[in-house]
Amino acid sequence: MSKNTYRVGIVGATGAVGQELIALLQAHAFPLAELRPLASARSAGRSIEFGGKKITVLEATPDAFAGLDLAFFAAGTAVTKQLAPEAVKRGCLVIDKSSAYRMDANVPLVVPEINADALRTHHGIIASPNCSTSVALMALYPLHRVFGLKRAIFSTYQSVSGTGADAVTELESQVQAYVAGQPLPREVYPHQIFQNLIPHIDSFGADGYTGEESKMRAESRKILGLPDLKVSATCIRVPVVRAHSVSINAEFERPVSIEGARQAIAAFPGAELIDEPSKNAYPTPLAYSRKEKCGVGRIRLDSALDNGLALWVSGDNLWKGAALNAIQTAEKMIELGLPLRA
Repeated sequence: MSKNTYRVGIVGATGAVGQELIALLQAHAFPLAELRPLASARSAGRSIEFGGKKITVLEATPDAFAGLDLAFFAAGTAVTKQLAPEAVKRGCLVIDKSSAYRMDANVPLVVPEINADALRTHHGIIASPNCSTSVALMALYPLHRVFGLKRAIFSTYQSVSGTGADAVTELESQVQAYVAGQPLPREVYPHQIFQNLIPHIDSFGADGYTGEESKMRAESRKILGLPDLKVSATCIRVPVVRAHSVSINAEFERPVSIEGARQAIAAFPGAELIDEPSKNAYPTPLAYSRKEKCGVGRIRLDSALDNGLALWVSGDNLWKGAALNAIQTAEKMIELGLPLRA
């Protein structure tokens, strides 16, 4: 790790991902000279704890980025569009969690274990992928390296924390109301989420796919450098608080084997092989909440695809799907000797 220290801002510091960023920066002993929490005017003036000290949250304005080396953005597309260019103008590197710049040809979309070389081409903004894409690729990329990916079919099982704190509260309130025999409150989702599944994440497009499903296709192609990759996704919200899971059916260019697939997963730094079905050993979202690696298991030959594999992956949507990937991106830049400045 570099001996340099960095002045770092967090936009959306009081939100769910912002809170995870703060915790992970501390856990990773990120080399900080300053931590500057930023948020909306409504949240400015609150304080956060870091390293045993209380730090006042400032309003996220263009001038709030003056003197910063790096800013993690975790506040949504509109805020990123408004403030990221202002941060870059002031010499601040932006690592953004929103979808604002993911598909911009001039902005690298990075998962450090997969395409770290893209970091060399940034122009001040680096994008992090959608949470379901990040988790899925922790299983799929090591297999692509060995067998050559040709086609991928994703079915996701996404936790309510991916929607935000209000969705977590709604699920918990519905559980409590059910136990008490009371009407179940519903505001966040179009349907009750307790005891239910909702095959609807983001808005529907003209082709019948939701925005979440289209993101998985486009982002997988960009991150893997496979612009013509055939991808189909169905994204489903499930009554789980934290961590997403993805069922993957993938077809490859070269002959596959279960043992070769297991070896590839076990050797990959972002994944953990948990694949002993006879012992009930396979990844679950509960087991992979607050874990840095994603768990991969249920690996078997696909019975419907040539050179196909079927598998299952679970990973923390707030960590590898968001905050952790952003911090790992900054750490990778330090490791590569790239300046943490715009």
